[in-house]
Amino acid sequence: MRILISNDDGVNAPGLAALYGALEDYADCVVIAPDQDKSGASSSLTLDRPLHPSTLENGFISLNGTPTDCVHLGLNGMLEQLPDLVVSGINLGANLGDDVLYSGTVAAALEGRFLALPAFAFSLLSRQVDNLPAAAHIARRLVAAHDRLDLPPRTVLNVNIPNLPLERIRGIQLTRLGHRARAAAPVKVVNPRGKEGYWISAAGDAEDGGPGTDFHAVMQGYVSVTPLQLDRTFNEAFSGLDSWLEGLL
Repeated sequence: MRILISNDDGVNAPGLAALYGALEDYADCVVIAPDQDKSGASSSLTLDRPLHPSTLENGFISLNGTPTDCVHLGLNGMLEQLPDLVVSGINLGANLGDDVLYSGTVAAALEGRFLALPAFAFSLLSRQVDNLPAAAHIARRLVAAHDRLDLPPRTVLNVNIPNLPLERIRGIQLTRLGHRARAAAPVKVVNPRGKEGYWISAAGDAEDGGPGTDFHAVMQGYVSVTPLQLDRTFNEAFSGLDSWLEGLL
């Protein structure tokens, strides 16, 4: 089996090394990751310049692009052999609820949707590395059990892991995405020459975070596994829109 591993924290991120270490004896793993932190890059592709891969001493491939660029190239000719599975992470920080709209970690997994096997996106609910070994262990267990999955094509499993040592994690729950409240207001700054700018501020707190959501599971000490699909068509809106559109032209 051949696994393509990527992330959005960058090719030198500790979470990427931990994920590779957890899977390297399970499968033939190849790593293609951004040359710098690309958190929040979502599913953006680089179209205004060429991309230049560079192989590092540890064998990881560094790319001057986004997480989606990395997987896109890995699946479309840069590698001699097509991977069987895409695994993304381990992200340092949550990807819960609306975070999946912006997450480069989730986007890298979504780019693996054309493969026959479901892709995985792993995130640890901390910017610290203390509990990375627990997250890596869980990632290994889930990926190794992929052969028992029976899912529709183009499914991505978004996995969020509590920031706890392994013995304190209570189990795994199947969840839906919760929803956040609006983000905090951007922080205005002024440089020494008087030019104004803004820092994007913190994400909003959980507004829909009750039982059954990814927010609730991780806050209760469980690993959250949420199946994602690419099709964002709002089918329930068809009836109302059909009558609205009738006779407009």
